Amino acid sequence: MPATASKQIRRIILEQSKRANVGHIGSALCVADIFAALYGNVLQAKTPKDPERDRFVLSKGHAALALYAALFLKGWLSEKELNTFHGDGSLLGVHPEHALPGVDFATGSLGHGLSLAAGAALAARLQKSPRRAFALLSDAECNEGSVWEAIMFAAHRKLSNLIAIVDLNGQQALGYTEQVLSLTPLAARWRAFGWDVHEVDGHDVEMLRATIAGLDTAAGPPHVLVARTTFGKGVSFMEGQIKWHYWPMSDAEYHQALQEVEAMP
Repeated sequence: MPATASKQIRRIILEQSKRANVGHIGSALCVADIFAALYGNVLQAKTPKDPERDRFVLSKGHAALALYAALFLKGWLSEKELNTFHGDGSLLGVHPEHALPGVDFATGSLGHGLSLAAGAALAARLQKSPRRAFALLSDAECNEGSVWEAIMFAAHRKLSNLIAIVDLNGQQALGYTEQVLSLTPLAARWRAFGWDVHEVDGHDVEMLRATIAGLDTAAGPPHVLVARTTFGKGVSFMEGQIKWHYWPMSDAEYHQALQEVEAMP
């Protein structure tokens, strides 16, 4: 995936969300750099059906447009298929469906993705496979008890081949996370549950790649990257604004958003 993948992912998010007239734009924009890192050279998979491929769970399923953009840039999704997003009969829903090649698990019911990834990591161990399991969670999902059950289970089983990434953007559909249910200090909480914790800049692709490359996935505890991000990253009027969790764009907003993304370094 080229060095400009982050910008390309953001452009696709804007184009497809505008064409389909749907929201979840800010939630997808803030993880564009994480997807650029993962689908650049982190996830090990020759094809979407390679039995030894790393497994990936998009636990925050409402950011599916970022995933579709990454699959398209990877060459696993055609332009014709991409342009069916949110259409009748399409496999490209607002949340990912596992029937789509490249999507290992259907998600959208928040708080369950880490449990799926823990199961995938345990299955790899039982099959004596070197494959890894990744899960991308929203920080607000950590309000869910099922997430902490999965955290305890993975630590107890020492699932070193499990890598969680928490998109710490500080907000959710109806408010800012600190006001809804405080998670601070989030890194310390994961560490207290027995995980190997790394605090990273979620918009620094090289930092993300280097951090994951340095993890010991053969022995020891499971790993989590607490990735600080800006909701709506790249579009000034979306950054940090709650309504862009679900709001679609007007024509003027769309053109301004495209211009700002194109101007990003």
